Amino acid sequence: MPYMIQIDNKLISDDVVKEHFACDLNACKGACCIAGDGGAPLLKDELPLLEKAYPAVKHLLGEEAQKIIETDGLYVEDADGSLSTPLLPNMGPCVYTIFDEKGFAWCAIEKMWKEGKVEWQKPISCHLYPIRVTELRSGDLALNYDRWSICSDACKRGDKEKIRVYQFLKEPIIRQFGEEFYEQLDGVSKYLDENPTLD
Repeated sequence: MPYMIQIDNKLISDDVVKEHFACDLNACKGACCIAGDGGAPLLKDELPLLEKAYPAVKHLLGEEAQKIIETDGLYVEDADGSLSTPLLPNMGPCVYTIFDEKGFAWCAIEKMWKEGKVEWQKPISCHLYPIRVTELRSGDLALNYDRWSICSDACKRGDKEKIRVYQFLKEPIIRQFGEEFYEQLDGVSKYLDENPTLD
């Protein structure tokens, strides 16, 4: 039966440390930047980072994406107050998506970050995917593994290479929550492997 693991103020779904996952870009070509009915979730403290990064990113974006940003802004706010990146028309890609010569989708912000042109790598929600973070009424954070059909090849690769969800996401987990939290997750995973009757 699924259960939650508590570390400090974080409630982590057990499949984060038990299930296998490793992105296979050759199979999906960055489909998570394209599919879905909403843009990348944004945190309030990421908005000034996005505003600062945009001038260095703008030249990479298509004319349609630039027009949407000029009209709707760098981000959109839903009725419930949640923030996200805008999409191209008809549930198209995130406006910050660019494509290479092979048709692979990439984040324009991250491209500029890799080139040292901006300080912000990309929205943490993108970096942490397929983990989704939700703030609960109590103020605690819930970390859940978001299963999506477009990531089926990532599940197959993770199974083949024996890479757990949290292991694949080591860099963004440390970026957002710190190295100590990652080490605690790793300890929980190893403990569960050594004590399978606890599942």
